[in-house]
Amino acid sequence: MIAALRAVWPPLLVLAVVIGGWQTYVTAAGVDPTVLPSPGRVLNQGWANRTDLWDQTLPTLQETLLGFALSFAAAWLVAVILDFSAAARRGLYPLLVASQTIPIVAVAPLLIIWFGFGLLPKMLVVTLTTFFPLAANLAAGFASTDRDAMRLLRSLGTGRWRAFRLVRVPSALPHFFTGLRVSITYAVVGAVFAEYAGAEKGLGIYMQAQKSAFRTDLVFAAVVVTALLSIALFGATYLLQRLVLPWERTLLKEGRT
Repeated sequence: MIAALRAVWPPLLVLAVVIGGWQTYVTAAGVDPTVLPSPGRVLNQGWANRTDLWDQTLPTLQETLLGFALSFAAAWLVAVILDFSAAARRGLYPLLVASQTIPIVAVAPLLIIWFGFGLLPKMLVVTLTTFFPLAANLAAGFASTDRDAMRLLRSLGTGRWRAFRLVRVPSALPHFFTGLRVSITYAVVGAVFAEYAGAEKGLGIYMQAQKSAFRTDLVFAAVVVTALLSIALFGATYLLQRLVLPWERTLLKEGRT
């Protein structure tokens, strides 16, 4: 608990200074709330419109989780194929890298045209946004497996799939969780951006509507909700890692002693 507090208080202190300076400037300068609302106004109006915000948050969260689940499955499938086949690795990996040069801002409207304003195009945008860090880190994790351990298992007559499950997967998991944390920070933003391209409900379309109505305070409130969702999902990756890799804490404690 003490270690956690030590890690959290510096960013919280910086955030408090930023918010305090923002509030002081807006109050002292008398800035129009339609241009830059104060943090207090954002909080008050966000709370007053909490029902609408919650109704818009649920579709965004659904798109995020389903799109990320699809990305999760695709990343494992592709990473396993790359690990088992040198030919696939030579043929697919450069294409995966090249795919990151395609701007999502150009792809998202096309997906809306092809698949409509429903759930699927938003899921696909989230998947495209988060897939590469997951697959790349997982493939790197498989490649970092101790070769001596693999030779030992092969000398004992262990099949390739069994050796993969017993050695390569556990070795890759720390790398995978690194990629998971990178990807999850983009997931909610990807869903919001997809909604900007075209949607019926969600935080993205809500921000767009409030911007058109000059309700800058509610735009900021939706941004805060988006940030909180991203932080919550990011924190959940650490909890998941502790559940999946309980031995890491023991090794860390032994290393410190």
